[in-house]
Formats: sequence, structure tokens, C-alpha cells
Amino acid sequence: MLGEYEYKIDAKGRVPIPPKFRGEFSKGLVLARGFERCIIAYPLPIWEEIARQFSGTPIAPEKQRSLERFIFGNAFSLELDDQGRILLPPKLRDYAGIKEVAVIIGANTRLEIWNKDAWEQEQAEISKQAWQLVERMEKRE
Repeated sequence: MLGEYEYKIDAKGRVPIPPKFRGEFSKGLVLARGFERCIIAYPLPIWEEIARQFSGTPIAPEKQRSLERFIFGNAFSLELDDQGRILLPPKLRDYAGIKEVAVIIGANTRLEIWNKDAWEQEQAEISKQAWQLVERMEKRE
């Protein structure tokens, strides 16, 4: 999934999923808190894979349990309505600081939903650090 899209949040707290991605979410989706104060929209098959990765141990270490609480305890299972919209739960909207406008970005296998100002700030930071991020990734290979 690629690109950046800006939408107004309607009075009921709904936002449209960009039309070109609606097929990816036809089986449903899960909204969860992102680490950078955004909302992540996972297609259901991707979410199921994430859940499988956490299911390996019956008794998880403390840090894994905390991460599971962060990810799964704040997640919401949804379906697109007839107009291709989703309801952004108030808890997630508050977390991400989304009020009237949301910026939806494609992030490979997921969408991220951002407060417009926070996204612009994130873009500025990424632009400053892009070369360092690439170098770190190259060192891991």
C-alpha cells in the first residue's frame, strides 16, 4: 500500500478508506495503536499473522506480555461500511490526536492514520534522518 490521502472525519467519527485499498480490507480489518501516536489499519490476514507470531509460548516473558497488552488490548475489529468507511473508535482517535482531519498513508502491508500536524512533523523528522535509517538497515544485513 502506497501514498498519502487526506480526509475529513464525519460527525460520527468515520473516515473513508482510500478506494484503491478497499479490496485489501474486504475480509475485515483491525485498528490498533501505532508506536508513533497514530492508528494502524491491518487487513485481517496480516493481523492474523501478527497474532500467530505472539502465540508461540503459553507463558510469555514480561516484556512480551506488556507488548501484547499494548497491541491487542487496544485493538478493534471492524468492517468497511457500504461507502468504504470505518468508524475510528474514540479511544484510538484520542490516542492519535485526530479531530477533524485524518491523513491516511500506505505503509507497505498496512495503512497508518495520522493527525495531520503530527504527520507533517513525522515527515520532517524522517526527511532529516532518512540517510541514517538506510545506513542502519544496511549494517543489519
